[in-house]
Amino acid sequence: MKNRLSPFFIVSYLILTASGFFSSLFIRQSTGYKGLGTVLFAVSAAGFVVMTVELVLFYIGRIKYIGRMSKDISLTQRETLYNFPAPAFIIDENNVIVWINSRFDKEVYREKEAFGVKLDELMDINFNKLFTRKGTLVTYKGRYYRALAVKPETNDTGLTMIYFKNETDYINLDYEYRQSRPSVMIISVDDYEDLLENARESEKAHILVEIEKLVENFIDGTTGVTKKIANNRFFVVLEERHLLKIIGDRFEILDKARKINIGERQTVTLSIGVGHGAKTLHESEIYARQALDMCLGRGGDQAAVKTDNGFEFFGGVSKGIEKRTKIKTRIIANAIKESVKPSDMVFVMGHRLADLDSVGAAAGVCSLMRQIGKKSYVVVDPEDNLSGVLIDHVNKNENETFFIPPELAMSMKTDSSTLIIVDTHNPDILDSVEFYKMFEKVIVIDHHRRMVKSIDNSLIFFHEPYASSASEMVTELVQYFGDNIKLSPSIAECLLSGIMLDTKNFVMRTGVRTFEAAAYLRKAGADTVTVKSMFSTSFELYRKKTDLITNAVMYKNCAITITDDENSDTIRIAAPQAADELLYIDGIKASFVVYADNGKTSISARSIGEMNVQVVMESLGGGGHQTMAGGQLEVGLDEATQKLKGAIDKYYKDNATTGRNN
Repeated sequence: MKNRLSPFFIVSYLILTASGFFSSLFIRQSTGYKGLGTVLFAVSAAGFVVMTVELVLFYIGRIKYIGRMSKDISLTQRETLYNFPAPAFIIDENNVIVWINSRFDKEVYREKEAFGVKLDELMDINFNKLFTRKGTLVTYKGRYYRALAVKPETNDTGLTMIYFKNETDYINLDYEYRQSRPSVMIISVDDYEDLLENARESEKAHILVEIEKLVENFIDGTTGVTKKIANNRFFVVLEERHLLKIIGDRFEILDKARKINIGERQTVTLSIGVGHGAKTLHESEIYARQALDMCLGRGGDQAAVKTDNGFEFFGGVSKGIEKRTKIKTRIIANAIKESVKPSDMVFVMGHRLADLDSVGAAAGVCSLMRQIGKKSYVVVDPEDNLSGVLIDHVNKNENETFFIPPELAMSMKTDSSTLIIVDTHNPDILDSVEFYKMFEKVIVIDHHRRMVKSIDNSLIFFHEPYASSASEMVTELVQYFGDNIKLSPSIAECLLSGIMLDTKNFVMRTGVRTFEAAAYLRKAGADTVTVKSMFSTSFELYRKKTDLITNAVMYKNCAITITDDENSDTIRIAAPQAADELLYIDGIKASFVVYADNGKTSISARSIGEMNVQVVMESLGGGGHQTMAGGQLEVGLDEATQKLKGAIDKYYKDNATTGRNN
């Protein structure tokens, strides 16, 4: 049986019948075709009778159908259901409404009648969840209902009763509760003291006012409150509804802060830590401080939102400003000396596929430990590394053994041994993760921007994202370990090679302290010609590097080159060198070399500073520095290349508001 006759059908029927009658009358009276008019009149009359009978039979059948359905509901049940304290109705096996109670009629449907209407045409309802214990949530005419179905086990008629629980007030209350949840935000001015060091008093006052106005305008229009807790720090509490908009706008305050100029070359940058989704205000503050520490560890000029699920970062397009003070280095040097005093042996280890900076810094720390009376070794894979020439140089010029494989180090380790990790703070990329797990406490010395996943059992975490290299940091530490500490020329050359590698021969990320460290090493006997020879390449390696450069293609001011070369030892060295060389081509802001590496796909990323390749590689699970980063994907070359392009697209989209070509 049809649910109802279409209004279009009824209207059409009336129009056609009326037209037939009037046409037949017109033909009989106004023309000479009285016979034709009579025939048309008879046909119209017959059609009217037939259609009228059809309508009557339809509604009689409909009434009988509803009557049959009603017979299946006893009088007591009908009385009970009709006065049921919740909106309720009954549907048949075709989901057609065959009965409703008074509350459904008055409170939910509020139309002429609901009989014969299909439920799924009336509202959007999930029939799969309808019969579950919790039912399903239904939205109808601006209200929220919890719909639950009851179907008797002995029901042979296919009838199902559905009743509604009005949860509109609860849903609105829950929404308001979530939207009004408070979150803590801490705003810090990067390098505040250095920023105002050379400014005149009148300029300082102007800058302070501009920063305070910036924060006040940032909070205006919200229900949040802000409190200045130090000259360079602001404490903000605001509701979820306003925080979500700030996150959606990608913290526009970062861009506005850069427009505050100090002198000719300096601008104001901010670091913002946000505690989001915490259970209490106290927990939110802890999250905010952790997020702020993460921002500062990544070079500042960015915002980090900390939740239970981890961190989300915004900004980070500016270069870090070098900190000229060495007070922290002196304090760390004293702390390291005190920490290793009880140790009978000190092991030093860097990252997997150790480069010149990793091995050079490790050799410097090892020499330092030996000079204060500690037995020390550098743990490095003798086969799987990128620093064979440096290791050979040390073995040739030093009388003692410096480098041992991880397997030997594991057998030598004692309960009082100490592990010092250099040039990384990611536990997953250490030269030997198994050896690292044998230590409860470690010391970390690293210059890479802070990653979400970092070594969490460090006794001392010496982290300087402003430093050019780990070798630079170790060179500074050496100068604070005592006047009797003297580096041998070969160890000084190791450290200098690490600095030259990460600065691209003193071009990238080079500050005043970088040259001071290089001068100290030169004074210690480092020969620049010898160091330069460590960067010499074979003819095969040079040819491979040239092929990579030749095959590069442009993608949004980025050079991307792909190779399926199976010679992993050669390509691991050629890839970063080719990425460096591509930056010398006009118009290229970043370069990416995609290559196969033992069943996986590795990417070497480089930039000249206009594009933050660390952010790009982090979106692919990698990391590194603003101008030098990398990552490894467990997919093929083609898929990895597509993901890389997607990450580049996302980077440009996310940083479109900075006004830069980043």
